[in-house]
Amino acid sequence: MNDRTRAAEPQGETGSQVLSSRVIELRKKRNLTLEQLAAASGVSRSMLSQIERGRANPTLAVTLRIAQAFDMNIGDLVDQPWTASRIEVVRSDDASQLFRDDHECRIRTLSPLHMEKNVEFYEIRLAPGARLQSAAHFDGTRELLTVNQGRARIVAGENHCELNPGDSAHYHADLEHTIENRGEGELLSFLVVTYQ
Repeated sequence: MNDRTRAAEPQGETGSQVLSSRVIELRKKRNLTLEQLAAASGVSRSMLSQIERGRANPTLAVTLRIAQAFDMNIGDLVDQPWTASRIEVVRSDDASQLFRDDHECRIRTLSPLHMEKNVEFYEIRLAPGARLQSAAHFDGTRELLTVNQGRARIVAGENHCELNPGDSAHYHADLEHTIENRGEGELLSFLVVTYQ
């Protein structure tokens, strides 16, 4: 993206809109079909289509795979003015940072979308009795969950533990795993996901 194009971008453009425009631009510039980009990135054609239409807010891992398919890092892919700043802010009311938001579960991405490291940081809120079940992630994936409010039960493969406010658990996420709200009120926790 040249400087003129960058200067013409609207100031209020969200991260998902920037990513949408950028993926379309790079894919067309390299004469790639959605199927070819899907094969190169390991991201499904339907997910890429949703991203290009601005209807998906991909995880950092998915964004990283797309960037790598274009031989770029995430910062180059999203090419935002904020890469020159020493302070990056993720606002609490930024809807583009919501990964999931329903009556049982709210997951908000706390890490900037352009982070280049294989780390993701989330705020997770679960309603009483709700659970967040996840299939096994890539080999070597680990999660670190810290409970801020409420009580949680973590299950990773055959292992499990109970967590109270202030407790943390580090576990293998390359197994099926579950975060359960075991308290009577909302569970508020913070999750760090690392990829090797």
